[in-house]
Amino acid sequence: MDPLEDVLSLLETRGHLSAGLAAGGHWAVRFAAPEAVKFNAVRRGCCLLEVDGVDEPIGLAEGDCYLLTRPRPFTLRSDTEAVPVDAGPVFTAAEGDVARIGDGDDVFLIGGAFSFGARAQELLLDQLPPVIRVPAGTRHAETVRWALTAIDQELTDRPMGATLVAEQLAVVMLVHVLRLHLAREPHAASGWLAGLGDPVISAALTCLHRDPAHPWTVAELARTAAVSRSTLAARFKATVGQGPLEYLTRWRIELAARRLRDGSETLAAIAHSVGYGSESALSVAFKRVMGVPPGDYRRQPAMPHRRTAR
Repeated sequence: MDPLEDVLSLLETRGHLSAGLAAGGHWAVRFAAPEAVKFNAVRRGCCLLEVDGVDEPIGLAEGDCYLLTRPRPFTLRSDTEAVPVDAGPVFTAAEGDVARIGDGDDVFLIGGAFSFGARAQELLLDQLPPVIRVPAGTRHAETVRWALTAIDQELTDRPMGATLVAEQLAVVMLVHVLRLHLAREPHAASGWLAGLGDPVISAALTCLHRDPAHPWTVAELARTAAVSRSTLAARFKATVGQGPLEYLTRWRIELAARRLRDGSETLAAIAHSVGYGSESALSVAFKRVMGVPPGDYRRQPAMPHRRTAR
């Protein structure tokens, strides 16, 4: 797996679709702060997006989509003069999976949410800006447009398994949006995600994720990236925020934590699988990174998937 695929798989990323929104005339809808990542795509017409903490409204045209990666209230509106109504009653009254506001339906949006397992905030969401907008007019938006069209088709025709297929397509869309965001604005991300936009760091990250149990050294990673040890170490630290071996330790602990949450493997087996020679070595590293010993972590109640309401 590559690093992005690894993290999304570790976090058990799932897509959830909400009712569509049809609007016309003079209208505005105010949404409560979503718990995790919310997305909408404009399939017809245009509107404005206002997000608390973001200075200017964001214009959305047909084919545009966006992700909200922070728990901030937001408003969709036809114009700045429209008085917003609460989204709750609007979506509660939805018929045929379409909520309606205003006069007419010259604007139509589809949307939903992405839910994640434990550790999503630190591993993924904190690495992203509050809003990611993918304009329809860019060449990078082609794959996102394909996924959105396929989702729209599933929800319109409703063949067998349509909801499951559409939600899986939403995850495909998320991957493409993250790819496009990194390609277009490599400096807008931080941490390991920013490292994916640097060919030297990306080569090292790919090695670490491909075989995390391997006893990697900085010299070995530098050879794979075709740079000197000092260049890799400095570049990795400056971009990712930690050195390559520190990153490897933390990734091994994330993998161990997942195994502790999900199964009944012995600590010795987990230690071996993630590159530690003994239970004690894993326990020391685990407590340093996670703040609790592996046994205490395993006994903690499972955290529910985080998802947005609508």
